[in-house]
Amino acid sequence: MNRSEQMLISVLVLCSALVTAQEQDQEQTSATEPELILVRGNQHQHGSTINASEGHVHGVDIEQRALLRPGDMLEFVPGMVVTQHSGSGKANQYFLRGFNLDHGTDFATSVDGMPVNMRSHGHGQGYSDLNFLIPELVEHIRYRKGNYQAKDGDFANAGAADFELKNQSPELLQLSLGQHQYQRLLVSGSSSYDSADWLNAVELQGYAGPWQGVDEQVKKVNLVSRYSTQQLDSAQQLTFMLYDNSWNAADQIPQRAIDQGLIDRLGVIDPSSGGNSNRQSISGHWQQQNFKASGYWIQSELQLWSNFSYFLNDPLKGDQFEQSDKRQLFGGELSQELQLKLGSLDWSHQFGLQSRYDDIDQLGLSLTENRIQHQAVRMDQVQQQSWSVFHQQQLQLNPDWQAQLGLRYDWMSAKVESLLRQENSGRASQGISSVKLGLRYQSDEAQQWDFSVGQGMHSNDARGATINTDPVTGEPANAVPLWVRSEGAELGWRYLQSKQWQISVAVWALQLDSELVYIGDAGGTEPNRASRRTGAELAWYYWISPAWTLDLELATSRSRYKSNSADEGRFIEGALPSVASIAINYHDDTGLHANLRLRHFGNRTLDSYNKQQAPSSTVLNADLSYQWQEWEFGAELLNLTNRKVADMVYFYPSRLQNEATAVEDRHFHPLEPRMLRLSVGYRF
Repeated sequence: MNRSEQMLISVLVLCSALVTAQEQDQEQTSATEPELILVRGNQHQHGSTINASEGHVHGVDIEQRALLRPGDMLEFVPGMVVTQHSGSGKANQYFLRGFNLDHGTDFATSVDGMPVNMRSHGHGQGYSDLNFLIPELVEHIRYRKGNYQAKDGDFANAGAADFELKNQSPELLQLSLGQHQYQRLLVSGSSSYDSADWLNAVELQGYAGPWQGVDEQVKKVNLVSRYSTQQLDSAQQLTFMLYDNSWNAADQIPQRAIDQGLIDRLGVIDPSSGGNSNRQSISGHWQQQNFKASGYWIQSELQLWSNFSYFLNDPLKGDQFEQSDKRQLFGGELSQELQLKLGSLDWSHQFGLQSRYDDIDQLGLSLTENRIQHQAVRMDQVQQQSWSVFHQQQLQLNPDWQAQLGLRYDWMSAKVESLLRQENSGRASQGISSVKLGLRYQSDEAQQWDFSVGQGMHSNDARGATINTDPVTGEPANAVPLWVRSEGAELGWRYLQSKQWQISVAVWALQLDSELVYIGDAGGTEPNRASRRTGAELAWYYWISPAWTLDLELATSRSRYKSNSADEGRFIEGALPSVASIAINYHDDTGLHANLRLRHFGNRTLDSYNKQQAPSSTVLNADLSYQWQEWEFGAELLNLTNRKVADMVYFYPSRLQNEATAVEDRHFHPLEPRMLRLSVGYRF
């Protein structure tokens, strides 16, 4: 048996043991254990935040939306689009506020305080893979757009999202089956001991995909075990997570191959592309009144085989390459909140210290054929550390006005050891400070205005900060700084009409000293020129009746480089100028729920002169579920109208095996066709 099969058997044995133990504990404690009741809240609860583009999503709403992949949960952030340009096991492609965020370069994501964005990653800076999340275990998503909060640091330019996991879960056994050999088994449950809870969950998933010429052979395993205690003035959590996945990939394909009849639009050029990924983590949280402490250890590994240009560079062996990343992360955060009086004014403070250490044992790029390496291009070991301090304060000037000041300082050091070119080894360190200001005016209980300005940053790949020689051409190369500055501003307005409808509007601007751009034929990100973005957003939620709700989200943006260059225009490649989403939801007390959601994003530029554009994309998803006594039944219909649109489109040169020279062409990854997934679950 291979490693995945052995792990699957071990996990199934553990599932059985956990369910048995929880059933026995339920029998012993049924007389004293309180009933777990889920209370469904509003889809987006903005609360008393200083900024109109901040929000909160409840886990119940996540469970009641059709999700093609776990990363789709980020589409609860108004204006965000989540797609994919390769296999199911890779991190998603994200778009927000005029950014093609690649796999997360300018949007910071965390899970229970653990950072998801990977620095100096083998596939791309800020790589954010959410496949290790089980959607049913997410308690909240708290999101913020813009760079206006002092606690948000690296990568939080377009915004940030924090996932918080549940402490309790009903004992559930759920099986889902769908087209293209989709299979998913979820076993979850929790036991209570006085003031403590122990939650356990296991997810197994398989998927072949609709592709012609390749079977994805997805073999995904997720395991979560959490022990938590809750008392009057303190809380503790200890969480273990394990994730393992392997897959074959249907990478992006050239349009001309379809036009020439060489492949179908669901076909592939190189069927040996794919990857393996695994992740293990232990995280802990401790809270005593207004003091919080958290820490984490993460071990992650990725092997990724891709071929985006086919036979452009090597007409005989092809252009497939392997990107590898193997690392451990250590880090944590300490924070203290204080409530003071400044005369008759309320003055709140939050002080924080954050630390992170990435020990990257393997960071490689190699040329391969059918996943067999024949030339190493770059092999490095990197140690990267950061320390951050922040102070956030809010001053209630009077019943109508509130002011906010945020201060932050980040220091980073990196040591790079190049195993192939010693001249690219070296050390780098740099600090950067940030200031954030906000002002809120609340004229009455229903209406609020806010204005925010802030500085932020993203980090560059540490290898770029020590480079002296291009590893491919051997020519001299210029190093880049570790930190890149951003500056943003936003004017927002929110209105809540007697809990019947809620609207928020934001007008924003953001500029970056250096843009991180995804290079489609190389599979990575590279620093580019300074950029400027402006845009506007609208989010409207209407409660038609206790059972019916309507959601409308619109976003538009303009993205440009701040200057021309000799051979490039000012348009930012891949930027998404318009996004729209509309959903209607039904939920009643009988246990019936229905959701219908349409997502649209407009044409986007593919080159810096805007001569090539990707067409717009519209997709409709539906979800229907019913709970009857202990039984749960569900149906998800993805891409309901079977639209033949692209998830991702790029424009770059490639060469097919039958071609004598390179051809510039559109390369795209199609959205999966209409897919039905049925599920049945039983609560013990």
